[in-house]
Amino acid sequence: MRLLVGDIGGTKTALGVAQTDGETVTLTQPRSYPSTAFASLDQIVQRYQSDTGVNCHFAAFAVAGPIQERQCVITNLPWLIDADAMEASFGFSGVYLLNDLEAVAWGVGALWPHDLAVIHPGELPAVGNACVVAAGTGLGQAGLFWDGLRHHAFATEGGHADFAPSDDVEFALLSYLQQRFGRVSWERVVSGMGIANLYEFMLLYQGVATPPWLQQTITAGGDTAAAVAQAAAEERCLVCVETMRLFLRLYGREVGNVALKQMALGGVYLGGGIALKNLAALRSGPFLEGFFDKGRMTSLMHKMPVRVILQPHTPLLGAARFVTTQ
Repeated sequence: MRLLVGDIGGTKTALGVAQTDGETVTLTQPRSYPSTAFASLDQIVQRYQSDTGVNCHFAAFAVAGPIQERQCVITNLPWLIDADAMEASFGFSGVYLLNDLEAVAWGVGALWPHDLAVIHPGELPAVGNACVVAAGTGLGQAGLFWDGLRHHAFATEGGHADFAPSDDVEFALLSYLQQRFGRVSWERVVSGMGIANLYEFMLLYQGVATPPWLQQTITAGGDTAAAVAQAAAEERCLVCVETMRLFLRLYGREVGNVALKQMALGGVYLGGGIALKNLAALRSGPFLEGFFDKGRMTSLMHKMPVRVILQPHTPLLGAARFVTTQ
């Protein structure tokens, strides 16, 4: 089967052409576009068709948001994606929408060993349910139900569940974020925006200001999370180091929460740009400390393999595999 596949996120939109037999997927002509530079997905598809000359009868789009009645409002973009309208506009014989993390989950089955980095080996052979958690622009989560023969991916919006503090610093963080946002979800602390929120909290909590050199970097790049993470990695800023330690511990805690709820003995997969850019930090302590810290369930958590997805086109591979199950 040949189809146009897309991964639509708040920061970028990736498109490509997939050929699949339901298990293996071959991807050609991948292109990436800045999402905020376009007013709609339709405009990006038109641009892609113009750039590549590609026309497909079917399309599948992994979208960052909940899907209802073949429509989705992107969580971090002012876009409405309507599958029926796209069929009419582009002449597609079929348009399929699925949650972006559900697409990643479907894509896990198309990955090779070199597409994964091991954070914790767990207990092998790893058989059973699995889960996917991705911190990037937002915090995405999905599950993989094991029926005894194969995995079946399903979407969740678990990243928007309530954040729960566990010590004095985190209670102070919750109070700070409640004053800013009202209700506080895990996405407010475990995501790109989460790193920025944690950094601003740590400045206030410690009564310090951003160093001038770091402020210049943030202003020039426009990305507080990236600047803080880089400064922490280089150990140039103590507040940045403490911010990233807190972030990694919270990331591990929430990934562990998801894994525990899914009983993910078949594996825990981390997607998203933050994991890719912080592999060494994920292995260094706070993340796994947060992941394993589950009281009487700690021994169970040690049995779960934890891996980072290195293949950037996993959502596109998964979107293609998803269509063959419909």
